[in-house]
Amino acid sequence: MTADLSWMLEDIVSNVPRARHAVLLSADGLPRGATEGLAEKDVRTISAAMAGMQSLSRATAHFAGTAGDRQWSQTIIEFSHGWIFLIGAGQGAYLAAAAEPDVDMQQISFRMHRLVARLGNNLTSPPRVSAHEEAEAGGAASARREGTSPSGFVLADLDQVITDVRGARHAVLLGSDGLPRGATSGMSRDMADTISAAMTGIHAYSRVTSQFAGSPEDAAWRQTVIEFQHGWTFLIAAGDGAFLAAAAEHDCDIEDFATRLHEVVPKLRAPEAPWSKAVGHA
Repeated sequence: MTADLSWMLEDIVSNVPRARHAVLLSADGLPRGATEGLAEKDVRTISAAMAGMQSLSRATAHFAGTAGDRQWSQTIIEFSHGWIFLIGAGQGAYLAAAAEPDVDMQQISFRMHRLVARLGNNLTSPPRVSAHEEAEAGGAASARREGTSPSGFVLADLDQVITDVRGARHAVLLGSDGLPRGATSGMSRDMADTISAAMTGIHAYSRVTSQFAGSPEDAAWRQTVIEFQHGWTFLIAAGDGAFLAAAAEHDCDIEDFATRLHEVVPKLRAPEAPWSKAVGHA
């Protein structure tokens, strides 16, 4: 039986203005502690969703690049009514925190990482994935090769963004059914299918955690950003149930990249036909 570490989590909400809640969880989605004000059933839901989120976040590492060190660093979810931050908290454990829209992001990040350092030996959860399994997964991801996109699959407006922003790598448009509708040149069918499946799950988990950040009537998910040691992946709303997934190297100007992605969204269309058929942009 592991100790309840809720009392240590209060450091975040007590010392960071606009911070709302914090939850500590195992990699298997079991809660290890939570700040006051969260119902037990909500803590269980958040823990399960965050465990799924970190697992799928790691699955997109090859999308951001093929560098040797593809360690996951954090996942950030933005809603119209707030933020959710997810980081590692030691072997087989994760720390999630929710905050209002105007929170000082640097301050909450500092407090979260300081808390992880304080937790130290209190966390003894076994890892969800063994080092051997992670090595095999990394090898499988490295084995994927970028290829030539099928004819009619390339979205010219999206391709231009990747060309113009230094460090930008790929982007793929997902339809409301989660299937890829178009992508930038150089993305293979295998990568488009794999990333689309992972991103569909990431969006679902993001939506599940909405109440963690607050519950106003007009709440809306905006984007999910995943940071790795070697790069970034983004998932943003693209209208009519569609989504845009994109990746960039770590030294990319992510503010410029994100701005360009949001600007190009209105120019994109997601046809209802499967991506394997001829699709394009309007």
